[in-house]
Amino acid sequence: MKNKKTFYVTTPVYYTNASPHVGHIYTTIAADILARWNCLLGKDVFFLTGTDEHGQKVQEAAEKAGKTPKQFVDKIAKEFQEVFKLLNISNDNFIRTTNLFHEKEVQKTLQELYNKKYIYKGFYKANYCVGCEQYKTDSDLVDGKCLLHKTIPELREEEAYLFKLSKFQNSLLKLIKAGKYQILPEIRRKEIISFIEGGLKDISISRLKEKVSWGIELPFDKKHTCFIWVDAFWNYITGLKEKNVFDKFWPADVQLMAKDIIRVHATIWPALLLATGNKLPRTLFVHGYFTINGEKMSKSLGNVIDPVYLVKKYGCDGVRYYLMRNFVFGEDGDFSESVLAERHNNELANKLGNLVSRVTSLAEKYGAEKTENKLLKKLKLKEIEKHVENYKFDKALNEIFAFIDICNEYVQKNKIWETKNKKQLYELLDSIKAIAIILSPFIPETSEKIAKSLGFEIKLENISKPLSVERIKKSEILFKKI
Repeated sequence: MKNKKTFYVTTPVYYTNASPHVGHIYTTIAADILARWNCLLGKDVFFLTGTDEHGQKVQEAAEKAGKTPKQFVDKIAKEFQEVFKLLNISNDNFIRTTNLFHEKEVQKTLQELYNKKYIYKGFYKANYCVGCEQYKTDSDLVDGKCLLHKTIPELREEEAYLFKLSKFQNSLLKLIKAGKYQILPEIRRKEIISFIEGGLKDISISRLKEKVSWGIELPFDKKHTCFIWVDAFWNYITGLKEKNVFDKFWPADVQLMAKDIIRVHATIWPALLLATGNKLPRTLFVHGYFTINGEKMSKSLGNVIDPVYLVKKYGCDGVRYYLMRNFVFGEDGDFSESVLAERHNNELANKLGNLVSRVTSLAEKYGAEKTENKLLKKLKLKEIEKHVENYKFDKALNEIFAFIDICNEYVQKNKIWETKNKKQLYELLDSIKAIAIILSPFIPETSEKIAKSLGFEIKLENISKPLSVERIKKSEILFKKI
């Protein structure tokens, strides 16, 4: 049985038909914050991310690039890993769905479902959007086109193996309505309830190999390859099994994703788990889209923003901070580079950077004397904790920066550069320690620099432990203005 002192968080496996964009890093940074936060709380954490590497779109993209599908996905998976490294992502495993262990586990699961008669042979006729890798109902289309890709879906009718999704309609409704399978925010929960109440149909889980060869072969029929969703979803389990920690961490505490994949995640995925006798994840949290000039950012539309460019210009923590502070997690938001630069300069450089630089410089000159830190009582730790637990990252950062403002005002009001008050300098140094600890899940690189400069370890219990102030040296510049 899973221990309450563990925490398992996942991102979707990202599709490898094109290079990573800022939408991918948004989900991954949020997952990283939750992983680091729970680590800070003393929990044993597992954080999984990775790449989804099979299917028609990848096959077509590889052909276009003049590469084999494997060469193509190797290159893209490496790009994802490099971007995550640049962003200081602390994942415990990076799963690739072309990994042999994963492929064998998927085949075992397909065989189990076939033996239990949850998979049967038939024909499938439906509108299929290649861009989404999803079948579309008429209600999903506007003027006969996919809303996202602005293309007319293909009408497909072909021999296929089907999964009895319809069989799980009532069980899923009960679990979602009872909150045992929690879908957040509420607007997404209502959307899914209404979608399931409209009736779940059996879905195709295979394609003929002659049409899509780039996929996992069905163990019971070599003429077919596995349709992408069954293969992709199983990563959440194989990513743990590969590291021999499935029993310790399953079920997932929270699975993060964007709203374009909520329907399949809230229907096919839990139905597969029920069919195989596995527990369901506790929570699905669905975030919104970025728009660029009012249009959804999408690889297919060609309006993506390169995360490597952003990190090189604004630094890892500048990008992490903007994405979590500027958007309400769970709602849509418009991405603006000028706002990123503004927040970097005004909040990170002027407020946090300036506070640390000023206080350490004064402390180096005049020293600091231990005293009770009354200033720290103004840091609303419980509210911050509550906000993070409720995925309100922007509000948590708002509270932290409100305290940074209080500290900056304290320097000004007391004119410490004139009074050289060592006790007040101590209060400020001790408060900076608390700020760095509480900010560490959000901007880990900066927090580490502060911790190194002031000589403390990033641990939650160190907030209440007095800071040692024997030798304080002026901190390096934390944020260069853009």
